[in-house]
Formats: sequence, C-alpha cells, structure tokens
Amino acid sequence: MSTFHVIDGTVAQDVITSAPSEILEIVRDTYLQHSRGVTVNPNSYFLRFPDNPGARIIALPAHLGGEAPVSGLKWIASYPENVRRNLPRASAVLLLNDAETGYPFACLEASRISAARTAASAALAVETLAPDEAPRTVLFVGAGIIGRTVSDFLAARGLNVRECLVHDHVGAYAQKFATYASDTHGWRARAVTGIDEALAAADLVILATTAPAPWLTDSQTLPSGQLILNLSLRDIHPTVMIKCHNVLDDIDHCLTAETSPHLTETEYGTRDFIDGTLADVLRGTVTLDRDRTTVFSPFGLGVLDLAVGCHIYRTALESGRATDVPHFFPELTRW
Repeated sequence: MSTFHVIDGTVAQDVITSAPSEILEIVRDTYLQHSRGVTVNPNSYFLRFPDNPGARIIALPAHLGGEAPVSGLKWIASYPENVRRNLPRASAVLLLNDAETGYPFACLEASRISAARTAASAALAVETLAPDEAPRTVLFVGAGIIGRTVSDFLAARGLNVRECLVHDHVGAYAQKFATYASDTHGWRARAVTGIDEALAAADLVILATTAPAPWLTDSQTLPSGQLILNLSLRDIHPTVMIKCHNVLDDIDHCLTAETSPHLTETEYGTRDFIDGTLADVLRGTVTLDRDRTTVFSPFGLGVLDLAVGCHIYRTALESGRATDVPHFFPELTRW
C-alpha cells in the first residue's frame, strides 16, 4: 500500500446525501455479516477526563471480513459543552487499514459518517420493527445533527408522517429543527414544550439527546405499538425498559457503559427482557407483536462506520475527489 488519501467532510456528505438508500443497504448487509461472525468488533474504548466528566473521546476499532476485507478505527469526540459555543457536539475521523499489510490508506472526516450510519440503522429499524405504512406522529427528542440526519433518512425512505413533533431543552433549537423538517421534507412540524403529552401522542419516538442518565420513567404514558429509537442510549429508566420489547444491535456491546439496557440488566439481574438483535428480526428468527412499546437500542458498531467509510472512500476515489498525500510514508522498503 503506497498511497494515502484524505476525504474531507464535504465529499463524505455529498456521497451520503446523493444515495441514502445505498447507505441503508450497506448497513443492513453489515448487520447480517456481523451476525454471521464475519466481522471483528471489539469493545469501544473511552477516554474520559476527571476535570470534564461530561466529555469523552471514543475509539471504535473494527474489521470487516469477506471478499474485500478491511480494518479501521473511528476516533470520535463527544463534548456536550460545544453546544454552548454553537459548535457540533461531536467530531470524528476514520482511519482505514489495508487488511494484508496493516498500512493505513485513508483518513476520512467521520462525524457525517457516524451520523449517517446511525440514521441508516434508525430508518432500517423503523422499516423492520414497525413496517406498516399508516401515517405516523413522529417525535424527535433532541434537535441536533443526529436527529436531523435521521429525519433525512426517514424522508428519503418515504416515511408517511402525519405530524412531526420536536422537543429540545433549548426551545430555539427545537423550532429550528421543526422549520427544517417542514421546509426540507414537507412535513407538518412544530416544536413542543410538553414532553409527556408528546410521548403519549407519538407512534415513533427518536431519542437523540446528550442525557447522561435516564429521565423517561414509568410515570409517563407510552402507547402500545409505539416504537422508540433509543439512539442516545441513556434516556430510558429500567422500570420502563423491563416492560417493553427490546431489540439491540449487539447484546454484549449494549450491556456496557451504563446504557439503559445495561442499567436494566443490573437492576433486575437478567437479560430476559431482551428479545434479540435487529439482525435476528431481519432474518426472521425473532418476531415481535404490537402488544406493547418496542425499544431499539443501537450501541453503534464500529463495523458500520467501516462499511460506510469504505463506500465513501471508493466513491471519492472513483470520482477524483480523494486528496492524495504524497510521501505520507517516508519509507516503503525495509532497506
């Protein structure tokens, strides 16, 4: 491997927005590969700071096998206080490594990749876990880039939206998101302040917050048949989780780091509340009825970043939009 390329965020975003359904199919295929054991996806590694406990930088190493094997690492920083500076909460890079030599061959701006693979898995979960085409009242809790990207993917997949509700602890952000959803997707959208009423009215709930601990408790009403995408992982109290159908992306990964599924396992001493993984439902080995709320909790697998990143790399290379870095490696022979 003698060349090294950099793909900037503008290129990555262009590739994503030009064909979101292709990203979704890549995510679907990667989930199925992962369930067959064709991937290597170790635990994520968290760098935390005693003087800034809300911030963290996470390393997600991964390997994709199959016909075109590749390894890589996403290095993603999450600094919630950035929002006060009018900066995005997360920033990230993705490194791709040649599977034969181990040499890195590309570095991609990855905050968009991270948002896109999360949004694609969210849209896939909606189509898999709540496949009927009836109009839905959709509630977004958290008005940041993750929620906005999820709305883009849901719109691209033709979700039939009756009404879009948006809640954020900063009312101006919620209003901005609602305007975006209305102007961009043509949805009837509005910001809401009463979260309890919105939760009780919604058919589909997207949790994309920075909450460090559960706030959604069993004092709130969740209708039967509702689907909650627990993207931020820590919003839902164990007393709610235990009453719901629960689908994860990877059971062992989700039951770590004080996520809602992890807290539920710790509180009740069992994993019996978990129905299975999204891949299990895709394969038909797990089926769910609509007798209660269903929660999808995706921990966020590094193999998804890797698969989406490889697609963006190949597309950028083929279209001449990958920036070559000559002499990135000072030596390419041992002697």
